[in-house]
Formats: sequence, C-alpha cells, structure tokens
Amino acid sequence: MSVTLPAGFAAAGVTAGLKKSGGLDLALVQNLGPLQNAATVFTSNRCQANPVIWSTQVMSDGRVSAIVLNSGGANCYTGSIGFQTTHATAEAVATRLDISSGDVLVCSTGLIGEQLDLDLVTAGVWDATLAIKTDAATTPEAGLLAAQAIMTTDTRPKQASHTSPHGWSIGAMAKGAGMLAPGLATMLVVITTDAVLSSTDLDTALRAATRVTFDRLDSDGCMSTNDTVSLLCSGASAVPTDHAEFSKALTDTCRDLVLQLQGDAEGAAHDVAITVTNAVSDDEAVTVARAVSRSNLFKSAIFGNDPNWGRVLAAVGTVPVQDAAFDPYGIDVAINGVQVCTAGEPDQPRELVDLSGRAVTVLIDLHAGSETATLWTNDLTHDYVEENSAYSS
Repeated sequence: MSVTLPAGFAAAGVTAGLKKSGGLDLALVQNLGPLQNAATVFTSNRCQANPVIWSTQVMSDGRVSAIVLNSGGANCYTGSIGFQTTHATAEAVATRLDISSGDVLVCSTGLIGEQLDLDLVTAGVWDATLAIKTDAATTPEAGLLAAQAIMTTDTRPKQASHTSPHGWSIGAMAKGAGMLAPGLATMLVVITTDAVLSSTDLDTALRAATRVTFDRLDSDGCMSTNDTVSLLCSGASAVPTDHAEFSKALTDTCRDLVLQLQGDAEGAAHDVAITVTNAVSDDEAVTVARAVSRSNLFKSAIFGNDPNWGRVLAAVGTVPVQDAAFDPYGIDVAINGVQVCTAGEPDQPRELVDLSGRAVTVLIDLHAGSETATLWTNDLTHDYVEENSAYSS
C-alpha cells in the first residue's frame, strides 16, 4: 500500500532532528530503474519555496532518480542561504547514492521564514541513504516510515495504492492537514509506478488527475508555497501500459489521497462534498462549488450542525455572471439528501437534515447545462482557529 509497492523503488524515513517533537522528519524515495521517467506538478503560488524553485529545474528533462523530503521547516523566504541548503541537500543525496544532483527532487514542509539546519539535514540524509541501501528498504514498512517522516500537523500518515491485473502497480504517500487549497492544496505527494510510460505520458496523466482531485480539495482556502505532487516511473514491471487504464488508476489513487487529506484537515469536524450539477461547463461548476467552500458563514453553519441553505445560495450568488451562467432564482439545493430548496424557494423542512455525522453532501443544481463537478472542503471550527493561531509558537 506504500510507495514501495511498485517494483524498482526503495524508501526510508529517519529522524534528523528538525522537528521539536523529535519524531521522524526526513524521507527518501529512490527510483532503482530501469526507467527514471517522472512528472511533477508544483504549487501555482507565485511565492515559491526554495525546494520548488530547485525541483522545477530538475524536472526540465523529465528524469528523476530520487526525491528527498523533510518536515520541520518549509525553507521558504530564507534567501540565498536557503537555496544553498536545498542544493546541498540534493548534492548529499547524489553523492551517497552515486547519482546526479540534477536528478534529485527536494521537498520541504513546515514553518515559513526559518532556516533549516544544514548539518542536521546532511546527517539525516546520511542515515536515510544507509537505510535505503538495505533489503528492508523495499518493504511496506519502509514506505510507512517515509510517509510518517513527512507529516507536520497530520495526525496520521496517508498512503494509497493500485494493482493492475496486467502486472503493474501504483503506490503513493501524501501529507497535508492545513493550508489545503487549490494550486495543489500544504501538501506533498509522492507517487510511484512500475508501469512502462514516457515522461510525456506521465505528465499528461498527472495533470489530468490533479485537475479533478488535488485541485478540487479546498479545505481552508489557503494556498501553500511548497505544494508538490511527483510521479516517478521505474518501468520495472516491463509491462507495456495502456495510457487510458493508467490514467484512470492514477486519478482514483489521487482521489483516495484527497479524501484522506480532507478527513485529517486541521480541527475539522465535518467533511463536506459540494457537488454542482447541470452547469454550462466543468469549470463553471467548480467555480460555483468553490464559492460555497470559501464561505465562512456556510462553513460555520455546518460546524454548528445548522443546515442553513440560504448561506449556500448567498455564496453561489457571489459568482460573476461571466464566470458562471445560471438563473439565481432557478437553483435547487439538497443537503445530506434532503431537498431543502427547489427553484429558489423553500422545499422540505431544514429540520429533516441530519448533520450529526462527519460526512456532509451538498448538491447544487444550476439547471443551466449538463456538466457536473465535485469539490471537497471542511467546516470552520474552534479547533482550527486555535491550532492556526499558535502554529509558530
């Protein structure tokens, strides 16, 4: 179920001393080949962390031999020293694994504006490379350690996998609990596969998958500076791979991770799926759903178990007409299966809506077209505010 499920991959998770908790905080995943094809999607935030800047350069040739990730510090807005730390981290991995530093992706997560201790990072890389050279590095346990090492405010590791009946597989791990919003949503994801695919095919499949999964996770509307989703391909299965089959499996795997990220969102008491139907286009459906997901009034109501459907419509109405076409007085709304609004008027009593459970579904029918899209979010809770009011202390 981990990044080590596909053949041709080894992983490690170690303690470098970057976290105050003393927990695992540095992960390493190595592609053992024979292929070293890759694709990566980065945050669309203009304020990008040093590891994103470095890794964007690495991806210029679509080749990746290893990826090293640390928690305990974002290495963002740390100036030239921070970039040198990222470069030195890649160099340390490359030296220990006898690969090129230009083929090493670097990811960091944690507090912005604090320098990473390069000595601690380098020592962690040493320990990780020792571990990754052992037979145990290809086991599920090694993959789990790597998934645990990238956690920040996460309460549990996130892993997913898929095994094709044709002999290839996908493994994945992710971290993220806060700053979950499109533009990839603080989120680091590593996906591995032993399918036989080119870098171009991987890029096409990954962008298609992230568009309908990670880019539609909008837990708190806050975009990270470090988001990275990387797909590494070893080709070790030696099985010619159908692109359509792989793309669907990849999308399903990403959706699995999205739901795990949503379910572990900081302080959340409800997991909300907002589905907009009968929109003119897919993009318009997403735009409407996002408007609702960004409404603090709506999110607060859900936290209070209040099926206040008026807040749904009020949020829908903020979408400019050029961004989504619909008749604001012809909209239907259902919450957890109860039709509370039809054609802009009250329908079934809101008291029939049960919000006592964690899962919440909101269905918005625009009656304007034929396209449907779902976006995932959470409620706004006291615990979320408390956790994020003292993140750097």
